Amino acid sequence: MKPNIKEIEDNLENFKAVQYRMGNEGMDYCFEHYSQFEEIEDEEFHKLRTEFLESTLKLRSYVENKLSELSSQIDELEWGDYSN
Repeated sequence: MKPNIKEIEDNLENFKAVQYRMGNEGMDYCFEHYSQFEEIEDEEFHKLRTEFLESTLKLRSYVENKLSELSSQIDELEWGDYSN
């Protein structure tokens, strides 16, 4: 069955709201904290939103681990090693 004009207009407004939130609040806040956008019934949108959140978590974890690793390397150096 074809969507009616009301469904199309609702979808348009929903995606305009997503675009606004992404642009004005940033993608991180938009998808992680603002909303899960349950009103949007679009499988590809939710697949991409979920992948974005998973990638964000992986990147945060990588950066945190890298910071810990580099800090540990500095802590293991002897004072004389700082000159090079």
